[in-house]
Amino acid sequence: MQLADVVTAWRTVADTSSRLKKVEALAALLREASPGEAAIVVPWMSGDLRQRRTGIGWALLRDAPPTSEAATLTVVEVDALFETAAGLAGPGSAGERRRLVHDTFARATPDEQSFLRGLISGELRQGALEGVMTDAVAKASGVPVGLVRRAAMLCGAVAPVAVSALAEGAAGLASYGLEVGRPVQPMLASTATSVEEALGKLGEAAIEWKLDGIRVQVHRDGSDVTVFSRSLDDITARVPEIVASTLTLPAKRVVLDGEAIALRDDGRPRPFQETGARAATGGEGVRLPLSLFAFDVLHVDGEDVLDRPGAERQLVLSTAVPADVLVPRLITADASVAEDFFRDTVARGHEGVVVKSLTVPYEAGRRGAGWLKVKPVHTLDLVVLAVEWGHGRRRGFLSNLHLGARDPESGGYVMLGKTFKGMTDEILRWQTERFLELETARNDWQVFVRPEQVVEIAFDGVQRSPRYPGGVALRFARVLRYREDKRPDEADTIDTVRSFLT
Repeated sequence: MQLADVVTAWRTVADTSSRLKKVEALAALLREASPGEAAIVVPWMSGDLRQRRTGIGWALLRDAPPTSEAATLTVVEVDALFETAAGLAGPGSAGERRRLVHDTFARATPDEQSFLRGLISGELRQGALEGVMTDAVAKASGVPVGLVRRAAMLCGAVAPVAVSALAEGAAGLASYGLEVGRPVQPMLASTATSVEEALGKLGEAAIEWKLDGIRVQVHRDGSDVTVFSRSLDDITARVPEIVASTLTLPAKRVVLDGEAIALRDDGRPRPFQETGARAATGGEGVRLPLSLFAFDVLHVDGEDVLDRPGAERQLVLSTAVPADVLVPRLITADASVAEDFFRDTVARGHEGVVVKSLTVPYEAGRRGAGWLKVKPVHTLDLVVLAVEWGHGRRRGFLSNLHLGARDPESGGYVMLGKTFKGMTDEILRWQTERFLELETARNDWQVFVRPEQVVEIAFDGVQRSPRYPGGVALRFARVLRYREDKRPDEADTIDTVRSFLT
């Protein structure tokens, strides 16, 4: 299969908002793919690489060679580039990686280069979300979508399921079941603006602390314990204390869903950045141990329970782990009681709450309406310092904002990070026109602007970051609105931003 075929499908998917047309375009592409090509193409069309990390950064892409007029690259060739680049290490590896990337980009057409840049940078925004891809696999293979969705859920990834479905049909999916030791895609929560809204949708429900830690899925089979991250990476070696904690549980064969979090001596959570850094390094004799908290169970002592209602799974969970490992929760239909619980949770330093239906099964790999997260919303008025050109559906629009806080001492602005979230098509059109008016300079991928436009940004928290000059960065920043009523000298200061550090 030619890379050009993938790019054509990508353009079709990116240029339509119709789910049906997206599915049809993806299904047509998959029908032409061999099993090996399907294993590559399915992640690509979802904006991911099979290799996850390749070592290829923007520095290699900024000075890529001119494009080619002829489309000669194949899917297998490009995947081989990523595989080789990911494996390079040691002296001379940077130069060899540069040579490989530039040799490949020299053979790519303009559209192919654009696709590859977005794929490598993780900004390939084309709308082929996992649900759409699952539907496309079903359509291309003739297998009922319910079978494909469940197989992908239990496998932990769509690509292997796509290969099986395309090669063997429904029979090829029979082997995908819950397997202790093999990660399952986690169930995800949608968002509600308040606990009252959440209870209005769910009725009587469980309300749990939303811990600001690392999502973990813990598999125990006797003396063997494996810990997976939210992205299903095996992090067992980095969290020895989680392994040790799991081995003390009453259940000898169990699959738990939960959080690993670093706590202070008084039981309050440490900043997420500390938990994240600890989980990223790990090792024996760690000075900042992680604590395990479980909030759901998928399997216990030979029995799968993920299809049971939430209330039943909680009863099973309470017998599988001791009380001090359970995430605190209450069950209520009273909004005032739920609000008190929410406020107390936030006062304890936690991120918010998750309101959970008592009747839904564990919908692995899906962001359904059965779990609703509620978090306090913080906002800041910041100044836009630069904007990056968009990819996929945002091609031709200025998209990713560079955000700055006012420095009262120097009179300048301190960059806090970037965001492309929260933008409607109308906002994209407006800000493209606006920032081209404010342009002071540009390069191939970004436009620098006069610091005059104030934007209201919602965010979940502030963390320390050596990446930016102010030493802090916003977590989950998204655009709420542009403030035409505010001058840049009325924007929030870097001191205000730092006051959100915990």
